[in-house]
Amino acid sequence: MREHRMRRKWIFALAPLAIVAFVWVGGEVVMHLWNWLLPMLFGWRQVTFWQALGLLALCRILFGGWGGHGNDHSRFRRRMAEKWGRMTPEEREKFRERMRARCGGFGEPTSENDEWA
Repeated sequence: MREHRMRRKWIFALAPLAIVAFVWVGGEVVMHLWNWLLPMLFGWRQVTFWQALGLLALCRILFGGWGGHGNDHSRFRRRMAEKWGRMTPEEREKFRERMRARCGGFGEPTSENDEWA
């Protein structure tokens, strides 16, 4: 029991250091990759470590979310696949027609009368 408490104290003591190290390494990797590739390819300016951390945070917000709720996209896809599996062929076709009407009929024309916009 005592060993368990000691191990737990070490984990709580080392966790902030691990987080700082992880953030530092992430910032350094982004900074070096940016400064290695983008100025040469596109003529963009080099970034500092703090700008690289800002880019990393921005990408996390835009593309990764903040977590904690699982992957909502996979949950949505799973629910839609279940609904699709329960639909009859007629219901599926009706659903496709509603989506074409709502989304502007993207994709290839379905008949000879359809024209490209």
